[in-house]
Amino acid sequence: MDPAQLPALVAFASVARHGSFTRAAAEGGVSASALSQSVRSLEAQLNVRLFNRTTRRVALTEAGAQFLERVRPALAMIDEACEALDETRAEASGTLRINLPRIASELLVMPHLAEFTRRYPRVVLEMSLDEGLSDLIGEGFDAGIRLGERLARDMVAVPLSGPLRLVVAGSPTYFERYPKPSTPSDLIQHDCLRYRFSTSRGIYRWEFAEPGKAQRAFEVQTGGTFVTNDLRTMVNAAEQGVGLLHVIEDYVRPQLNDGRLVRVLEDWSLTFDGFSLYMPSRAQVPLKLRVFVDFLREKCRVGRSGGRR
Repeated sequence: MDPAQLPALVAFASVARHGSFTRAAAEGGVSASALSQSVRSLEAQLNVRLFNRTTRRVALTEAGAQFLERVRPALAMIDEACEALDETRAEASGTLRINLPRIASELLVMPHLAEFTRRYPRVVLEMSLDEGLSDLIGEGFDAGIRLGERLARDMVAVPLSGPLRLVVAGSPTYFERYPKPSTPSDLIQHDCLRYRFSTSRGIYRWEFAEPGKAQRAFEVQTGGTFVTNDLRTMVNAAEQGVGLLHVIEDYVRPQLNDGRLVRVLEDWSLTFDGFSLYMPSRAQVPLKLRVFVDFLREKCRVGRSGGRR
């Protein structure tokens, strides 16, 4: 193949990742028409159609999918070679794409974002908020952040936080109308705020552990008049007295500390593995990713007791 077609290969991989010429063009800072022409030139040289195009959708053909699987490792090697040059300059740079859920963004990254950007001004941090487990390699991410229990086995995981604890809480106004539950079975008589997963569309089942038996976890299916796929909205609803909330304790610690929310069922609270950064196994971790991992571990360092300090 003509080496001059390398930009077209990069364009092809970007369009395949985004499923859109428009989004791929926006990421690359070029026009959609120029990107489309690059891909058409590549198809002409290869004498094969790589994408099926409609007015609403762009999808790989069977030949395109097979071609992508073959060229992706080579493009990754080129990326790694370019990143290795940063090692000689000892300065982290480039775009760092991280996939993480909103709660991890709010607890782990956003409180320290300004300091990270000041410390590493040549790193462009791109965060994609997603509740599901994304295909890091296929979707072009450098790393992801998830709860330890949800990590894929073939990934390298770096713990960022100690164990986390779930809490059930409601506002003082809510408990003026309803008695506080004594056991999880009492929740059937309560208005519970429910969370719907954006990816699976399922409703989260509240999790508990029997008092004194941390390993005896069980789930409770709750009912209520409000459902959302956004935790911040759910917390706001709990503060208004709409219903009881079940969430990671750290996420509502300010509300618990100032009395806007009141804990219940503390003896039944479940503790579980905290957040980890995960990434594909690779011989050389890019400097931009190494500094991000070290920075988060510095800010979210784990104390000897297992909790975050």
